[in-house]
Amino acid sequence: MRKSSSASRKESNLYMEHEIHEECGVFGIFAPEAQKVASTAYYALFALQHRGQESAGIVVNNDGVFNAYKDVGLVNDIFTSDVLNKLGLGNMAIGHVRYGTTGTSGRENAQPIVVNHLKGNMALAHNGNLINATELRAELENEGCIFHTTSDTEVIAYVITRERVKSRSIEEAVLAAMNKLKGAYSLVVMSPSKLIAARDPHGFRPLCFGKRDDGSYLIASESCALNAVGAHKVREIEPGEMLVITKDGIKNDTSHCGGKKAFCVFEYFYTARPDSEIDGCYVHDARKRAGAFLAEKYKIDADIVVGVPDSGLDAALGYAQASGIPYGIGFLKNKYIGRTFIAPDQKMREDRVKIKLNVIASAVRGKRVILVDDSIVRGTTSRPIVKQLRDAGATEVHFLSSAPKFLNPCYYGTDIDSRENLIACHHTTEEIAQIIGADSVGYLDIEHARLLAGGDGSGFCCACFDGVYPTEIPQSAGKDRFEQRPIVGRPISENPKFQKKS
Repeated sequence: MRKSSSASRKESNLYMEHEIHEECGVFGIFAPEAQKVASTAYYALFALQHRGQESAGIVVNNDGVFNAYKDVGLVNDIFTSDVLNKLGLGNMAIGHVRYGTTGTSGRENAQPIVVNHLKGNMALAHNGNLINATELRAELENEGCIFHTTSDTEVIAYVITRERVKSRSIEEAVLAAMNKLKGAYSLVVMSPSKLIAARDPHGFRPLCFGKRDDGSYLIASESCALNAVGAHKVREIEPGEMLVITKDGIKNDTSHCGGKKAFCVFEYFYTARPDSEIDGCYVHDARKRAGAFLAEKYKIDADIVVGVPDSGLDAALGYAQASGIPYGIGFLKNKYIGRTFIAPDQKMREDRVKIKLNVIASAVRGKRVILVDDSIVRGTTSRPIVKQLRDAGATEVHFLSSAPKFLNPCYYGTDIDSRENLIACHHTTEEIAQIIGADSVGYLDIEHARLLAGGDGSGFCCACFDGVYPTEIPQSAGKDRFEQRPIVGRPISENPKFQKKS
């Protein structure tokens, strides 16, 4: 047995922490004339809600005048009819939904960020995570910059602003900033007269643009947001590409293109919506393909295949179709509890899956069940889900992950920050099965993970699985790395550094 005594002591609580969190979602619209662009942004952000539930914001541009609103919570709760009406008409807007991988979840870190500088206004929304944010922030602070947030997005905003002061245009400033930014960033930037989209040279996070019949151009993290507002997808924004939209049309710059692509393969397993299309492949099809690969590797004698809602359903269907074992609906999901539902104490952490998911007992009673989920990261939700099936009368439970084993932290925008909390780093597959109460556990092979999109398997970042990072590893990468000093605009008593230990 490989299980260490220290790992054994931690089992009761280490693997009952919160589930993995996703990244953020960004959106932008440039309309030919003033209209209710805030409402368009609202519907787009609603479609991107799965990418972040901590906070949301919208900035409307009405002939160079910016009107912004952002707050913590879900899109539907923040943007009431009254709020949307107060944002007014405009021909441009950008929006953001957040799950933070740098900085706290408070309102001060909500996006978009608005900056008023010497040459006008700028608003910025960001999806990703910089690996050199600490160094850039120190450099900016030494130059006199005062930070009001603890997110790396404000770092990006100040880098662009610094370049804008000495540039002829906002697009020149963004291009110059891209020379200094390292890591993952899909950006939507709004000036008084331009809407800009930019993607890091590796293309870690998705970003696409579309067009609507009324002549509006739109930018979004996923194509599902374009569909939600009546637009059709034109294409992906390429890794390293900058797109500039003005009243005169669209132009692009590819001077940062040509590097090694490293798209986050976890977008296909978990983050993106099944109805989104990324690089010519629908996420639904990629997940079905993962299930087929699992069926090829794990030939299990069972009566039914069920998936964990929502991101495990497509892979379960793929397994069922490939194996010939009937597919069934094994769980009902409470759709009013988001991905980031937080339980305040240990008992509720153990019971939270019962609140979020309820087993359909008649579907699994007396049956040998193949259970397919998107991943096993910390063992957070796996154990109570298996227990629910057992309690409902399942005679066997075979747990299959449509992702490979998580063995390394992610530095590019997914909340996997420590090997200490990754169950596969401390236990064999057999031990994991015992910990979560399953008869067996299986994982997707890394080689198959690279083939989910149907290509030749190149152009993906699989560092959280294989440890091969496309960039250097940051020296300071914790989510709270900027939380250790007072924040301007926040009472010192509220700063984590000065909190009394309970």
